[in-house]
Amino acid sequence: MSDLDSYRVDIDRIDNAIVELFKERMSVSEKIGEYKRANGLPVLDRERERQKLFEVSQHFDDDLKNAGTQLFSLLMEASRAHQHATSKTLSSTLELIDATRSATAEFFPQQAFVACQGVEGAYSQIAAERLFKHPNIIYFESWDAVFKAIDEQMCRYGVIPLENSSAGTVNAVYDLMMNYDFNIVRTLRLKVDHSLLTRGQTDIDKLAIVYSHPQAIEQCSEFLAAHPQLRVHICDNTAVAAKRVAESERDDVCALSSRSCAEIYGLTTLAQSVQNNSNNYTRFACISKEPEIYPGADRTSLMMIVSHEPGSLYKVLSLFHSLEINLVKLESRPIPERDFEFMFYFDLECPVASPEFRTLLNSLDEVCEQYRYLGSYQELV
Repeated sequence: MSDLDSYRVDIDRIDNAIVELFKERMSVSEKIGEYKRANGLPVLDRERERQKLFEVSQHFDDDLKNAGTQLFSLLMEASRAHQHATSKTLSSTLELIDATRSATAEFFPQQAFVACQGVEGAYSQIAAERLFKHPNIIYFESWDAVFKAIDEQMCRYGVIPLENSSAGTVNAVYDLMMNYDFNIVRTLRLKVDHSLLTRGQTDIDKLAIVYSHPQAIEQCSEFLAAHPQLRVHICDNTAVAAKRVAESERDDVCALSSRSCAEIYGLTTLAQSVQNNSNNYTRFACISKEPEIYPGADRTSLMMIVSHEPGSLYKVLSLFHSLEINLVKLESRPIPERDFEFMFYFDLECPVASPEFRTLLNSLDEVCEQYRYLGSYQELV
């Protein structure tokens, strides 16, 4: 037998012993969980865990101290997760989710009163028409106004952009999320094609000003670099940009907007699909004031604040890992008036009815300062 084969035999023997010890540890952990529930004690005992990790770290030489401590930290998290999984006690968030699932209709509505930002022809309008067969759309000047319309229940739903596959996160929208109570009830990935729209047929080299939204400008940066004479003027929305060109008396202005805006505002499509990436998608969210969870919901969004100390975010991520929950998006935004502290946004891929999801929601209070549930939903593509 070669040395490598011999080493592998030793590794297998050690691993088998670890497996049996792990099963024994989890069995004792379950009994501890039963005792804590019977005596009204919390699952997490931070002082005990800190003491235990310190004691464990003293058994390792310096070169193994960090790895050994991390291993035992994961063991403790797995034990807590198992205690929650075997508990019949529900967090307030899980109670809300269960009540919402029972109260929500079986099918997503076909018609609705929907708030969108911009004017006719905006991509949010196109998204609304994909989400609903017959939406009654009311337009607002800003995303803040859309959130307000939902918060004040002027509209049942609002449609907001979250991120673009080329330009990234719409930071202004994520910043607004901290200011309003709302629920995500569905998301949609919409293919976005930007066209160059003008008042009439002309030569691109004779154009001087281009209107559009910052995200569209970024998504079409290569096209604009090839035409350096175009001075960029920022608009709140790509459809607003098209409308501004249509209302202008100048022939040297143009807009980066959707092709549908050419028909709406009587403009000429001078160039089509001028974005850098032909595989250009924007992800939109449909939000509501009241929570709604429709059958088939397999994504969940959370907002979370973790303690301002080393390893805090790692504890959250390791919980996702231990439960084998796929994290599809992680975004951070600075918290106003709290220096160097951040709000973290998580999008998780996990069926809302799964045991892993329920264990997660019962465990989150132990790994973060506070969290907010933003909704469980399906994403349309």
